[in-house]
Amino acid sequence: MTQPTKPAHKDADCPPERPAIAIVGNMNVGKTTLFSRLCGSDTRSVNFPGTTVSVSRGRIKGSCWDAIDTPGTCSIFSENEDEIVSREVLMSYGLEGEIVGAILVADAKNLKRSVALALQYAEYGVPMLLDVNMTDEATSRGIETDFAQLSELLGIEVRMTVANAGFGIPSVKSGLDSLRIPPKQITYPAPVEEFLTAAERHLRSSTVAPRLLGLLILAGDRRASEYVAKTFGTGMIEQLSELAAAYRVQTHSNFSVLLTHIYNRKAEQIVKEVQHIEVRETPPFLEKFGSWSMDLWTGIPIALGILCLMYIFVGMFGASFVVESLDQYLFAGFLIPWSTVLVSYIPVPILQDMIIDPDFGVLPTGIFLVVGLVFPVLLCFNIFFGLLEDSGYLPRFSVLLNKAFVKIGLNGKGVMPIVMGFSCITMAILTTRVLDSKKEKIIATILLLLGIPCSPLLAVMLTILVDLPVSAAITVFGLIFFQTIFTGYLASKIVPGQRSPFIMEIPPMRQPKIYHILVRSLRRTMAFMKEAIPVFILAALLVFTADRLGGLKLLEDLTRPLISGIIGLPEKSVQVFIKTIIRKESGAAELVHLRNSFEPLQLVVTTYLIAFLIPCLNAAMVVFKERGVKMATMILGGVMFYALTAGAALNYVCRFLGVTFS
Repeated sequence: MTQPTKPAHKDADCPPERPAIAIVGNMNVGKTTLFSRLCGSDTRSVNFPGTTVSVSRGRIKGSCWDAIDTPGTCSIFSENEDEIVSREVLMSYGLEGEIVGAILVADAKNLKRSVALALQYAEYGVPMLLDVNMTDEATSRGIETDFAQLSELLGIEVRMTVANAGFGIPSVKSGLDSLRIPPKQITYPAPVEEFLTAAERHLRSSTVAPRLLGLLILAGDRRASEYVAKTFGTGMIEQLSELAAAYRVQTHSNFSVLLTHIYNRKAEQIVKEVQHIEVRETPPFLEKFGSWSMDLWTGIPIALGILCLMYIFVGMFGASFVVESLDQYLFAGFLIPWSTVLVSYIPVPILQDMIIDPDFGVLPTGIFLVVGLVFPVLLCFNIFFGLLEDSGYLPRFSVLLNKAFVKIGLNGKGVMPIVMGFSCITMAILTTRVLDSKKEKIIATILLLLGIPCSPLLAVMLTILVDLPVSAAITVFGLIFFQTIFTGYLASKIVPGQRSPFIMEIPPMRQPKIYHILVRSLRRTMAFMKEAIPVFILAALLVFTADRLGGLKLLEDLTRPLISGIIGLPEKSVQVFIKTIIRKESGAAELVHLRNSFEPLQLVVTTYLIAFLIPCLNAAMVVFKERGVKMATMILGGVMFYALTAGAALNYVCRFLGVTFS
C-alpha cells in the first residue's frame, strides 16, 4: 500500500487511472453527504464485481484523486452483501486504480462504534483519516470531544465536520495530504495471535495485508479464502483452513462475536478518555413523557398533538404570517418594483422577459420564489424537527410505530428512512440500505415515493393549503396517510421475504438547547438554499424557453384529455408538473405562483398529485440504482398509474358530493 502523494491540480498532471480514497464508516454517519461535498456532480456509478451492489466514484475537486462512496458497515466481519463490498473496496478488488487511503466517517454522537471500526480498519495497513461528522448535533446534546487527544490515541489525523452544511470540508481535503497508517492496538487471545503469525509467514507476499486475511479466514470469510486460493493455490487455503478450524476450537466461542467484544472494549476505553458528556438530569415530567410516547394508548394522541403543533408553527406561522409579511414588505414593496426598473434598461426585450416576466421570469419564479417562500417555511420546519431530534422523541416514535410497521412488512428500523424522507427522498432511498432484507427495502422505497413529502415540498404544500379551509389539509394529508398504510399492508402480503427483528437504543429524554437548534437549523436551511437556487433558476429558464418555443402549448394540447378532461385540472398545471420533474418543491412553488388560475378543488387535487405523481430526477435515478431496472420500472410505473387514478377519483368524488373547499 503506497502513501498518498500531494495532489496535482491540473488534469494534464493526473494519471489515466487515478488512485482513489475510500470513504468508509457506519451507516447513517454522513458518508454520502461528504462524498457529494468532495466531488460535486463529477461522479459515476460502478458495479462491484461479483455482487449486485454498485458504489459511487467521483473526482475529488482540485485533486488527482478519486473518492469512492462505500456502503455503511458495522464490522469488517459482517456477511451482508453491502458490508462485504465496503470491506473489499479497501482491498482494491476489481477496481480501476489503486486504493491509496481511507476517510473513516464517524458520528460524533455515537463515537464508540466508529472508533471500534477504526481499530478494525487498522488491520488493513491503509493510510487513514478520521472525520468526526455531525459535531453540531453532539454539542447540542452536551457531548464534548478532545479531538487532539483522539488523534494521538488513534495515531491518525482527525477532522471535524458538519457535512450537510458544508462546514469542515476544506479541512478534510487538506488532511488528505497527511494520511497516516494507524498503529495496530489490539492484542488478541494467544491462539488467535499464533494463527495470525502463521498466516503472515505464509502470505507475506500478498498485496492484501496478510494479518487481515488471517482474521477473515478465522472468521470463515468465503471471499478471503477465494482470494488466497486464487493467489497462492488451493493447497495454501486448505492448509490455512485446517489451522483456522483448530484455533477456532481453542477460543471456545464464536470468533466474530469474540473480536467484536475485543474491539468494543478497547473503543470504550478510548472514548472515555476523549469524550465528556454533560449529564443532564431528566426532569420527572420528561421521563414520564418519554414513557407515554412509547405506549400505544398515550403515544398516538401525543404524536397527533405534535403533528398539530407542527402545522401551527410551520403552516400557520411560517407559511402564512412570515411568507405574507415578506411578500408584502420586501418583495412586492421593494425588490420587484426596483428590479423592474433596473431590467428596463436592458435593450433586448426577450432578455427583459426572461428576467422579470411575472409568469416565467427567473427573478419572480426562481430566486424570489425560493427566497421568499421556501426559505422561511423550511427554516421553521427544520427548527421544529430539530426540537424533536434534540429532545429524544424520535427514537420513541420509532418504538411506537414498530407495532404499526409490523403490519406493513417493516419494523421500527424502517422509521429511519421514512423520517429521513421528510428531509430528502433521494437520501432516504439510499438509507433503505440499513434495512436487513430485500422485502423491507422494496416496501420502504414504495412508501417513500407514495406517501412522504420531503421538507421543502411539505413546506410549500403547507403554504398552499394554509389559505384553504382546514378540510383541504385534512383531505390531502389524510389521503396520503391512508394510501401509505393500505399500500404498505398490501405490499407486505405481495412482496416475498421475511421481516427482520427490531433492536434500537433509546436515549434519555432531555430539554432541547434552543440556541444550538437554531444554529443547526439555519445551517441546514442555508445548505439547501445553495443547492436549490440554481435548480429553481434552471427550472424557470426551461419553462420560459418551452413557452416561447411553443413547447408548453404543445404539451398542454397533448395532455388536455388527461389533465383537463379526466383529472379536471387547468392547462397551466402542465408547467407545474414540468417543474416537479426537475425538483418537487419547484413544482409546488410554481403552483403557489399560479394559484389564482386554479379553483380551490383544483389546488387540492394538484397539491395531492405533486406529492407522489412524479419523483424528481435524482430520486428516480437512485431508485433504478438501488432496486434495479426491472423492480424500479414496476415501482415507478405503478406509483404513477395509481397517482393519476387517485387524482381523477378525488376530483370526481368531490364534485359529485359538492365539495369545493371554497
